[in-house]
Amino acid sequence: MNPYPSPYPTVGQGSPYGPGPNGYPAAGPSPYPAAGPSPQWNYGPPPPNPHAYTPWVNRVLASVIDQIPMLVIFFVGYGIIAGIMIAATSGSSTTGEPSGAAVVVVMLAFLALFGVTLAFAVWNWGYRQGTTGQSIGKQVMKFKVISEKTGRPIGFGLSLVRQFAHVVDGFFYIGYLMPLWDGKRQTIADKLMTTVCVPVPAVAPAPPVHPGYPGPQGGLNPYAGPHR
Repeated sequence: MNPYPSPYPTVGQGSPYGPGPNGYPAAGPSPYPAAGPSPQWNYGPPPPNPHAYTPWVNRVLASVIDQIPMLVIFFVGYGIIAGIMIAATSGSSTTGEPSGAAVVVVMLAFLALFGVTLAFAVWNWGYRQGTTGQSIGKQVMKFKVISEKTGRPIGFGLSLVRQFAHVVDGFFYIGYLMPLWDGKRQTIADKLMTTVCVPVPAVAPAPPVHPGYPGPQGGLNPYAGPHR
């Protein structure tokens, strides 16, 4: 007789959990608790980094630069119209009043001036900014307007709508000042159109071509000195 009996039932012996397959005793319940579902950690999106967006001062300077060509067009055109009015008045009758034809010419000149100014604004803030993300001022200040969802320029039509949305920013200038404290440096118009202004990364200059080494097109540098 074995003085050290095994505490586990052997083949043929009974099991408190009933017979198992192939004559082996059935396994009992696991002493470990059943694994539950793994916890789902929801950290949420990271907070925006203000340094990834264009500073407020750069946006103001870009807006000023965009206004300069329009002011030049206006004052040059107004000077031409003033010259036409003076010439029409001096060449009129003794009353000193311009003739009806001169008045028509001046009115047409004012309409032409308005049309040229409007065409420039549509081209600069609509087509140019909508297709490249940059107006003239934004290109000078090295940043662009892109969609917050796609990361691309928003297109001609939406770019014009964004310019009209700046009217909301003009109420007490709160919208124009919002980039000073907003996490993404957005105005109200930016939030309505889901756009952001981001800096344009600087393009690294091409490496210099050393004398005697192949140039960019595979040929020798034409400015290289004599080979040694």
